[in-house]
Amino acid sequence: MAKVVVFGTELVAELAHYYLTNDSEHEIVAFTVNQEYIKEDTFCGLPIVPFENVTELFPPAEYKFFAPLSERKMNMVRAKVYGEAKEKGYSFISYISSRATVLTDQIGENCFILEDNTIQPFVKIGNNVVLWSGNHIGHHGEIKDHVYFTSHVVLSGRCVVGEYSFFGVNATIRDGCTIGEGTLIAMGANLTKTKTEPWSIWKGNPAVKSEVSSKDINL
Repeated sequence: MAKVVVFGTELVAELAHYYLTNDSEHEIVAFTVNQEYIKEDTFCGLPIVPFENVTELFPPAEYKFFAPLSERKMNMVRAKVYGEAKEKGYSFISYISSRATVLTDQIGENCFILEDNTIQPFVKIGNNVVLWSGNHIGHHGEIKDHVYFTSHVVLSGRCVVGEYSFFGVNATIRDGCTIGEGTLIAMGANLTKTKTEPWSIWKGNPAVKSEVSSKDINL
C-alpha cells in the first residue's frame, strides 16, 4: 500500500478518489494543484496543497504521486504535470480496475485503467496512459506514453500507438496499424489504413485524413 498525493481538483480527480478508495490498496492523503487554482482548503474531505511546495509537506521518499488528468491539448497538460512531478522526485502509482481483464504485466506508471477494459497477452503499455471504460486492446500491441483512449475503442492486434495520441468513443483500428505520434482518431471512425502520419486527424467510416493538424485543436 502507498500513501498517495493526487494532482487535480476537478471531475477526474474526484473519480480517482472514488476508484482508489473503493478498489485499491492505496490511500489518498491529499490533493495538489498550482497555487493560483486553489479556491478551497479541501477536496473530497482531504487537504489541497500548492504543487509548488508539495514536497515540503509530502516528501517523495514517503509518498507517491498520481496525476490522472484529462486529454487537454492532446495530452500535453497531463504529460507536463507528469514530468514536473518526476523532476520533484516522485514515483507514481497506476490504477488498474479489478473489473478489467488484464493479461499482460507490462504496464507503466501513472496509468488510469478503468472497468471492462480487455487487454490481451503480450501488450505493452507505456507511462501516463488513460484507458477509460470498455476498450479492447489487441494482442502483441504497444501503446506508448501519454495516450488517451475514451470508451469502447477496438484496437486490433499488433498495433503500435505513438505518444500523445487520442481515440474517440467507438473508434475501430485495423490490425497491424502504426499510429503516428499525436494522431487523433475521431469518435466512430473506422481506420482501415496501416499507418497514420504524426499529428494527423482521422474521421469517418472508412476514416479519411483531415486537413487540420491535431496540434491546432484543444480537446
